[in-house]
Amino acid sequence: MIRVVFYDKMRAMARALAKIVVIVGPTTSGKSEYAVRLAIKINGEIISADSRQVYSGLDVGTAKITKREMRGIRHHCLDIADTKQTFTVDDFVKAASHAIDHILKKGKTPIIVGGTGFYIDALLYKNAFPNVPPNPTLRASLGSRTTKSLFEMLKKLDPRRAHEIDSKNSRRLIRAIEIATALGKVPKLKKTPRYDTKVIFLNPKPARLKKRIAARTAQMIRRGLVAEIKKLLASKIPRARIRELGFEYKFPLDYIDGKISRPELAQKLNTETWRYAKRQLTWFKKYNP
Repeated sequence: MIRVVFYDKMRAMARALAKIVVIVGPTTSGKSEYAVRLAIKINGEIISADSRQVYSGLDVGTAKITKREMRGIRHHCLDIADTKQTFTVDDFVKAASHAIDHILKKGKTPIIVGGTGFYIDALLYKNAFPNVPPNPTLRASLGSRTTKSLFEMLKKLDPRRAHEIDSKNSRRLIRAIEIATALGKVPKLKKTPRYDTKVIFLNPKPARLKKRIAARTAQMIRRGLVAEIKKLLASKIPRARIRELGFEYKFPLDYIDGKISRPELAQKLNTETWRYAKRQLTWFKKYNP
């Protein structure tokens, strides 16, 4: 059975803040279905916290909830970005904060659901950064670098901060490098809650999670995962960009290019999804009292 853990983060500090619910857990743990049932029960609306479901055209590979599965519940932060463009964590916080305000004004409960941990953390908390003045010379030298190059640089300077940061956000990466260069590393950031948050952690047992992952992979392939990638290619989205969208898009592209067989495609998707689920579980341990 799916185990549900309730955790009220910093409740004493958050009594005067707006109340929201957050549902977290590894991929295939049943978050979307649970969120819909809860929204019906408590008069809520749902805000997706998934770094790829924000993109239009990424439906099968992201296991995006369908209209039928929504059961009439309003969902926010789905299909709000162009797949050709990069959508950052800052973009998400702005969109999700706006949605929360909109839902609260209607007298309903905002329910955040998703597996992108740094999106959820950025939404729930304000970070107090150290007082390090800007370094114009360093910024000028870093300005022409790619986000991949900046991220690799930060990983060498401060692996812990690199693990937490949005690796696609050049502004945040440069600032983190700036701080790490000045102080040796980015100090652990002080977090202040934005909301009075109840977190629900869905944590299936490993054997059940593996079965759900295998079923999800088979369903994605049946629903047209390969066709979805072909449609992206027909839309003139570069192969490099498609690979950036995650292994669910990288491996089908390899299949289309003749680099792997169909059975290998399923095997690779299962293996990488399980690895991703374990990383998510590590991230969300903080929500498990």
